[in-house]
Amino acid sequence: MWVQLSTRKPIDWSNPEGAGEHIHTFGIVNVESNWLYGPLPPELGNLSMLYVLCLTSNNFTGELPQTIFNLTNLEYLQLGDNQFTGKIPKFIKNLTSLEILVIEGSGLQGPIPSEIADLERLYHLRLSDLDGPESLVPKLGCRHIVKLILRSCNLMGELPAYLAKMTNLKTLDLSFNNLSGKIPESYRSLENIGYIYLTGNQLTGAVPDWILKKGKNVDLSYNNFTAGGSECQERSVNLFASSEVENATSYSATSGLVSCLQSHRCTKNRYNLFINCGGSEANIGGITYEDDSWEATPSKFFRRDYWACSSTGHFPDYDTARHSYTVENTSRLSMSKTQLYTKARRSSISLTYYGFCLMDGPYNVTLHFAEIMFTDDESFQSLGRRAFNIYIQGKLMWKDFNIKIEAGGVGKEVIKSFPANVTKGTLEIRFYWAGKGTTAIPDRGVYGPLISAISIYPGFDPPTSKSAGTVAGILAAIVFVVFLILVILWWRGCLGRKDKMAEELKGLALQIGLFTLRQIKAATNNFDAANKIGEGGFGSVYKGFLLDGTTIAVKQLSSKSQQGNHEFLTEIGTISALQHPHLVKLYGCCIEGNQLLLVYEYMENNSLARALFGPEEFQLKLDWRTRHKICVGIARGLAYLHEESRLKIVRVLKERGNLIDLVDQRLGCHFDKEEALVLTKVALMCTNATPSLRPPMSSVVSMLEGKVAVPVLDFGGAIMTEEKIEAMRKHFRGDKHQAVGENITKSMSIDGPWIGATSSASANDLYPIFLDTDYRQKKGLFCSK
Repeated sequence: MWVQLSTRKPIDWSNPEGAGEHIHTFGIVNVESNWLYGPLPPELGNLSMLYVLCLTSNNFTGELPQTIFNLTNLEYLQLGDNQFTGKIPKFIKNLTSLEILVIEGSGLQGPIPSEIADLERLYHLRLSDLDGPESLVPKLGCRHIVKLILRSCNLMGELPAYLAKMTNLKTLDLSFNNLSGKIPESYRSLENIGYIYLTGNQLTGAVPDWILKKGKNVDLSYNNFTAGGSECQERSVNLFASSEVENATSYSATSGLVSCLQSHRCTKNRYNLFINCGGSEANIGGITYEDDSWEATPSKFFRRDYWACSSTGHFPDYDTARHSYTVENTSRLSMSKTQLYTKARRSSISLTYYGFCLMDGPYNVTLHFAEIMFTDDESFQSLGRRAFNIYIQGKLMWKDFNIKIEAGGVGKEVIKSFPANVTKGTLEIRFYWAGKGTTAIPDRGVYGPLISAISIYPGFDPPTSKSAGTVAGILAAIVFVVFLILVILWWRGCLGRKDKMAEELKGLALQIGLFTLRQIKAATNNFDAANKIGEGGFGSVYKGFLLDGTTIAVKQLSSKSQQGNHEFLTEIGTISALQHPHLVKLYGCCIEGNQLLLVYEYMENNSLARALFGPEEFQLKLDWRTRHKICVGIARGLAYLHEESRLKIVRVLKERGNLIDLVDQRLGCHFDKEEALVLTKVALMCTNATPSLRPPMSSVVSMLEGKVAVPVLDFGGAIMTEEKIEAMRKHFRGDKHQAVGENITKSMSIDGPWIGATSSASANDLYPIFLDTDYRQKKGLFCSK
């Protein structure tokens, strides 16, 4: 019986009640994959009947108490994935009954004590990822060991000859140490061995023939053998990067390719790479991620045209028949690019992606992750933790990387980017499991590095290289296309029109900014409909942003007729010469292709017409003080136009009943009646049909500010015909009737109270105005005063 304890609180190990009673009765304590923390209590050594102690995947700290080595009946001890400190104590020799010892990623330091040789009953010894000084492979006194794993323990020296006598050995893992010398010929006696991992050492000499012929899973990658197979994979032997680079050819001396890839010739240099790790080919946003669905084994090398992959290791606590190095999603995905995350590639120890035929220079390595093996419910299976290290070009970039934590949950993507410098055309990305994280959730063997996709982008502008024939053909094609375009433009009269417009624009001698079409498109997101803010008399108006952050309004005018071009030049010539606080500023223009564009100062609240009479969601609540201030500001602007400017512009009301009825009904009674009458009378004076009776704008300002009394005049000349009123209403409603434009043109004679066509072209939004007395009576909007 296994006593499972799931708690965040410290345990009273000496308590004879509760958990302590079970421990004394059954002799088993398994608190694997919990959140226990703090130092182990010395009282733990009092559990004399204990024969199984599993503390893996918690947060225990401090040194191992000496009393724990009083447990002479202990047969199984597992301490992996914790935060212990100090060295593995020499007192471990006291655990003479020990058969299984697992210390992986525990925080304990080496060297491995020589006293471990006294544990003669050991048949499963797994020590990995021990920091500390270098040491020799320890002498082991037990000959019936089945699994011997001494990975990343800072071991040095030659492979010990005594290992050849362990004829029961099925797994030998001495990978990622600093071992040197040759593989002893005596190791051929290991007939029962199924897995040999010597990856990442400094082994030399020739690869023994018996290894190449044995047909076992052997990984010799990343060593310095002087000779070996001509391929990176021979049968079940991984020989990738297993030989030192020879000087047989100038190609090998300069390319940086590992020796087993010497036969490969780069047909062209690449400057990017996209891999859908563990999945099939996928096209995402115009980028094709290459297929990576090959079936891996415990010692496997796989190669494509421009990249390769090397996988090392198997899951020793896992049913070998169920080994899987590509996994499918078991959770609910919440990202948009699900094609990259439905499958992923994993490895129990080390997984390396190797890009070659790359152009030298800086690159950005983007790694795509998603935790698709854990659940997100509240069950025990959701407590799984995955942690692994990330190396790029041999440099540790991230220690104990946890996908679930970085992504904020399972089934969510997390993308990490790292800089890398490519020399001699090669790039190496390696993921390594350093003993951290749970190993039994949701199933035993669910751990190790996991990667969903890889994207590699250049950090430079790739040069283009073409043959002489190709360049000549491209140039000829360009010349022909340009000639054809010029002929078409000349035939349609566009060239003459452009030349004429350029001459007229030059003749204006304007001091305005000139924008390129590319700048305008960038500012308006290529005239995105979402940025459209209005429709003027000659085209649409878009909101945009210049590179310096300035907000602009871009008017896109029609260029299909000479009339449009003329109006365009007229507007530029007129407005550019007018500079006043109450007038919209013209920043510049663009004449390019078939585009005629004006760039204005942006009005945050759009037009006054929309603020007063537009749709309800755009209307602004303007009190009387604000409206009066606006009217005075308009008058000042008109005064400038009329009298002050040099231009004179000139892993609409019907006299019907009381003038006060013309006040906006939404104000109710909250306005100054006398000021409203003054504004209305002054407006009628300014719209008098007889120009001589219209007051100067300076007088208008004085009357509006109350400095001069409004004279009593006959406003009969301002009365409009019903035809004019109807034309105005249709214009404000935006009716598309064919005769509207013509009626408005006829109604707005130079003798009438209108601003010229130039100003009407600047309008953004115009809306219907209902100011007649009948409408106000229906709404009950008259004041009671």
